[in-house]
Amino acid sequence: MTGPGPINPPARLLMGPGPINADPRVLRAMSAQLVGQYDPAMTGYMNEVMTLYRRIFVTGHQQTLLIDSTARGAIEAAFVSVLEPGDRVVVPVFGRFGYLLVEIAQRCGAEVHTVEAPWGEIVPLERIEEAVARVRPKLLAVVHGDTSTTLAQPFDGLREVCERHGALLYADTTASLGGNEFLTDAWGVDIATSGLQKCLGGSSGSAPATFSPRAVGVINARKSVEAGIRSAGDAVSAHPIRSNYFDMAMIFDYWSERRLNHHTESTTMLYGARECARIVLEEGLDAFQSRHLLQGRAMAAGVEGLGLSVFGDREYKMTNIVGVNIPEGVDGDAVRGVLLKDFGIEIGTSFGPMAGKVWRIGTMGYNARTDAVLTTLASLEAVLRRFGVGVPSGGGVEAAYDVYAASGVHA
Repeated sequence: MTGPGPINPPARLLMGPGPINADPRVLRAMSAQLVGQYDPAMTGYMNEVMTLYRRIFVTGHQQTLLIDSTARGAIEAAFVSVLEPGDRVVVPVFGRFGYLLVEIAQRCGAEVHTVEAPWGEIVPLERIEEAVARVRPKLLAVVHGDTSTTLAQPFDGLREVCERHGALLYADTTASLGGNEFLTDAWGVDIATSGLQKCLGGSSGSAPATFSPRAVGVINARKSVEAGIRSAGDAVSAHPIRSNYFDMAMIFDYWSERRLNHHTESTTMLYGARECARIVLEEGLDAFQSRHLLQGRAMAAGVEGLGLSVFGDREYKMTNIVGVNIPEGVDGDAVRGVLLKDFGIEIGTSFGPMAGKVWRIGTMGYNARTDAVLTTLASLEAVLRRFGVGVPSGGGVEAAYDVYAASGVHA
């Protein structure tokens, strides 16, 4: 009896809401040999990662580092380290991932208050401030870009709201960091967490995060060093952070010059995360974001060139993902299945009130490229024709070409 063969995944162009195809340079970096967790090379790479991601987050925060988990784990690490049972939290909800923040905060024992908007709209600033003024929360937790609705919540004014009412400001940038403007310091964000598998062009499993001095102070007030590694004078709390693995106070020590042992840093993911940031900054953060904006505009124009309509408020659309209203009478999952089977292209479905009604097409990271956009549009046109949808011949590709031409890009 033979066992399984070697890993040999099928060729795919991942044009959904993430994950996307990792940049080949990231995959090469992740294939490098392991070193010990206290090897000078390893700790040097850790320091480089901190410096690189300060530039990605546009911050001077010392505590800018990686959390060894998926992006969801980083959210939990931030929340469980800041929130104690009974703390109040306000969450603006305009899609699935706002509800995720609610779920995680509630599991930390927090009293959570939501401010909700219909999916396809953002939450107005005045409604957020009304809730914060009424609730007086410890934390205002906001999804920056919600791929479930393809919209980005504006952060203008949120810092002032938090300052007036004494709240910390948290941002979930899992799907937006790198490809959309995000200004940690200028916007007064205390905590931001992200992931690699979207705009940053890497693999899920390592989560960049940044913490302001104010947030670090709140977290370190709950610090309790493990007995097995504790030295004289180390903090011991009667009410420690309720997760050992996600204890950010101890993780801060691990990423400090003290290198106080916590978990064993994921060397391979560290290599990948370092290369993700290096690639972005080699292109230039502004240029990287401009490329996402251009390719997102080309995809949206191409969708409309096929006679389809774009979902959601266009004024607040993320640069890196387009929601597409599925034509009446078309089985959206069947279209996605044929697109995957015959063309090797994956696009996304949606959730909640949009399930079966909206496709989500990503243009992010390594896949924010002209050839990927044009190939996806041409393939989608072919599949729609097979499903009996009357689409203009070449309409999607031509509309995308028009965007490139108007932008001075000759595809």
